[in-house]
Amino acid sequence: MNELLASFAAMGGFLVGTLVMMAIRRQSEPVRDPVPIDDSLSPGVASVLAVLPSSAVVLDREDRVLRASSAARAYGLVKGDAMMAAELLALARKVRRDGEIREGELEVPGRKFGQESTTFAVRVAPLGSNGQVLVLAEDQTERFRVEAVRRDFVANVSHELKTPVGALSLLAETIQDAADDPEAVTRFAGRMQHEAARLTYLVQDLITLSRIQGAEAIPTPGPVPVDETVHEAIDRCNTKAASKDITLVAGGTEGLNVWGDDELLVTALRNLIDNAVAYSPEHTRVVVSARPAGESVEVSVSDQGIGIPEGAQERIFERFFRVDAARSRATGGTGLGLAIVKHVAVAHGGEVTVWSKEGSGSTFTLRLPAFGGVAVAVPRTTTPMEAAT
Repeated sequence: MNELLASFAAMGGFLVGTLVMMAIRRQSEPVRDPVPIDDSLSPGVASVLAVLPSSAVVLDREDRVLRASSAARAYGLVKGDAMMAAELLALARKVRRDGEIREGELEVPGRKFGQESTTFAVRVAPLGSNGQVLVLAEDQTERFRVEAVRRDFVANVSHELKTPVGALSLLAETIQDAADDPEAVTRFAGRMQHEAARLTYLVQDLITLSRIQGAEAIPTPGPVPVDETVHEAIDRCNTKAASKDITLVAGGTEGLNVWGDDELLVTALRNLIDNAVAYSPEHTRVVVSARPAGESVEVSVSDQGIGIPEGAQERIFERFFRVDAARSRATGGTGLGLAIVKHVAVAHGGEVTVWSKEGSGSTFTLRLPAFGGVAVAVPRTTTPMEAAT
């Protein structure tokens, strides 16, 4: 019995000694940290993000920003290492939980007082297996604005087309009923001609804008006498100006020639003069003048009208843009005239500029390449018929 107890005691001592030795050995070994998770981006991913046109942001598993494009910071989506848009953070957390790609729209208010908000098309996707999330935000503000302007343009043009067409139909019925009254027939026939001309100009402007915007080359360019172009444009606007007792005056240097298409240039000048007449008060003047400017010829149209707000001057040459939609409808405008002028100028290798001040009128200047490379006045040759008179 004593021998058995001695054996158990020896075994217990051996086990205790072994445990003590293991504990000492563990204490002497260095403590190892848990394997860290690499939050850095691989060079390939970083290179792709650098060339993306969208605002790109990469979040780590703690919603900290690892990488953000300059556009994302400029729009205010990211500040420091924090994502500022709560909606994007919520999407990122959902994507991190289930690994599914999500899309949506986000509207960010302007960063300055009075500034328009910015609308983004957003796409959020998981990136790797470390809980990283990629956020892409594409600015859609301009696209939405253009779509809205196009819708407004279609509605306005439809209205403008209906007005002369309806008037022509009504006048035709009136003439039919007044067949026995020559004076009434003559009067209504004159109004029909006016409405027909209005319809013709509108359709012609639409065709011209479509052709010019299509980047088609000028079919038969050649020397264009500026004097004849100015007088032709004034003749086409005389009726409209006379209805408001507005005097159209031609001035400046005579005998100048430019290189281009005479009909397109007449159309551009007519639109500038029409615009000046439409936005000028009664009993005023609109002056069209030409002058040499080195290798170019400048043709200016000046009015004494209401002027253009400074904030709108950068956009007035955009197609379909109108400073005052209500007034534009009242004057018959569709927002095409100045767009046509701009595209005609560009097609001729020139430009159009504007000076304006509210309440003091406006001056539009069409700058065109001179025929022969230098703007020189050429003496006008008198025809035998003119000499006889």
